[in-house]
Amino acid sequence: MNLRLTTLLAATAAFTMASAQDTAKPAAAPAEKPAAAPAEGADPMAGVPMDKVSYFIGRNIGKNMAGQGFKPDLNAFKDGMQSSLDSAASKYPEEELKAAMEKFQTAMQAADAQRQAKASKAGEEYLATNKKRKEVTTTASGLQYEVLKAAEGPKPTAADKVKVHYHGTLIDGKVFDSSVDRKEPATFPLSSVIPGWTEGVQLMNKGSKFKFFIPSKLAYGEQGQGAIGPNATLIFEVELLDINPADAK
Repeated sequence: MNLRLTTLLAATAAFTMASAQDTAKPAAAPAEKPAAAPAEGADPMAGVPMDKVSYFIGRNIGKNMAGQGFKPDLNAFKDGMQSSLDSAASKYPEEELKAAMEKFQTAMQAADAQRQAKASKAGEEYLATNKKRKEVTTTASGLQYEVLKAAEGPKPTAADKVKVHYHGTLIDGKVFDSSVDRKEPATFPLSSVIPGWTEGVQLMNKGSKFKFFIPSKLAYGEQGQGAIGPNATLIFEVELLDINPADAK
């Protein structure tokens, strides 16, 4: 089965339940008293707002599907789900369903290839144009950077931990991650991030702010990551706040 489709179908339940747990109990929430056990013979589900629970699960399944480029026939989707819930016989012969899925998998693979090629071309064209700007420096690896604020502090090594503020976008300006928006700096080992970050942040002095233009090969490549699609070129504004050297005690 197509890998992306397998991920789509197999991960939905786990993704939904994990999301529900995260939403129900935020990290900053105060400790709660354990719920009292229902009286003997009482329905444990009584009082659960199933309309909201069902809506939540539907939203997460839809988000997962949309992220894979899959738009189902919602009426047929509902019928298939209802037949399983009712333990009813399938509306279609098994052979027809298998043939349809094989055709779908082939189409998904073709669509994936088209998206990857389109993203790759867009990234290459963007970087080729960006490279011509006098403010931009391109390294031997293809990483591009622009100094937004210079500083005289020390530079980290790949073995160090760094504390940074960052704002990440795609080349169309869509934000996919931002410690700035969260108003909380991030700290991590510089060896544990994408190659474009590991290389780029080592060019920075403590207190400086750079803008990095990272080719897909130095980011998440053909696999992508979450909101970052396959072969995506990434843009980060990074401010280096602090360095924790590897040999520090």
